[in-house]
Amino acid sequence: MRGLRGSCLWMAAPIAVSAVLALSADLTVTHRARSLQPGEVVMLTMESTRPLREVRVSAFDRSFLCFETADPLKWAGLIGIDLETKPGRYVVNVTGLDADGKAVTVEYPITVAPKTFATRTLTVDPQFVTPPREALARIQKESERVRAIFEAMSPERYWVGPFVLPVAGRSISEFGKRSLYNGQPRSPHAGTDFAGAAGTPIKAPNAGKVVLAANLFYSGNTIILDHGHGLYSYFGHMSAFSAHEGDTVATGEVVGKVGGTGLVTGPHLHWSVRLAGTRVDPLSLVDVLTPHK
Repeated sequence: MRGLRGSCLWMAAPIAVSAVLALSADLTVTHRARSLQPGEVVMLTMESTRPLREVRVSAFDRSFLCFETADPLKWAGLIGIDLETKPGRYVVNVTGLDADGKAVTVEYPITVAPKTFATRTLTVDPQFVTPPREALARIQKESERVRAIFEAMSPERYWVGPFVLPVAGRSISEFGKRSLYNGQPRSPHAGTDFAGAAGTPIKAPNAGKVVLAANLFYSGNTIILDHGHGLYSYFGHMSAFSAHEGDTVATGEVVGKVGGTGLVTGPHLHWSVRLAGTRVDPLSLVDVLTPHK
């Protein structure tokens, strides 16, 4: 994907939550976020006094890729605060390299506030809690495949501008919700579920490459889009595919249809987002990249 330098004019929108810390005379860092809590996406902007050839960011023991904006003195990047990050003070390390390879480093502190996620108690068919023994090998293989995808970080950035909702339905199960199925605690809900009748078109929330289109034990017909720079969308329980592995899709392009495949009680769309391996709320990603009036 080319032509990205001029694609970031939306970053001039007012900042919802911001802070500035100029620990270096050569580099200033600001951020924008819906909040600084577990599961949130944070947009960083780095402004330098001279053009930089590269900017690197590390936070929460992970590395995040950055990109140039339309302004040659500004870079930007997304970082994720994982779903289970503990509250407290953390440091984001930002390093810029100029044309001569000279480095300038800024330590940018952020404080992660606590967040209480909802809990629900359900009584369901035992198959939703304990999979049959004959399915265990399949589940393990599929889990390893998905994990390997999320651990990869494409050096190119395919996404451009705001993310859009893949369906128009309302959210019916929010990100981070804790569940007790038949009295047994399950992993936190690392995505957001949206209402939708079977057959409703699912649109790509932004540009990307289809890196998985397969039927998985738990999530049924599933597509994973690589948006580049370690950012992925995961769509589960689809009834049909309109895109296939290896395809490149544009924002708003239909990739499949809502369904009820996999272990579900009815048709809906499950949308998960991973950012450099962090589990973040898709609605946070949409919010942080949407211009605010």
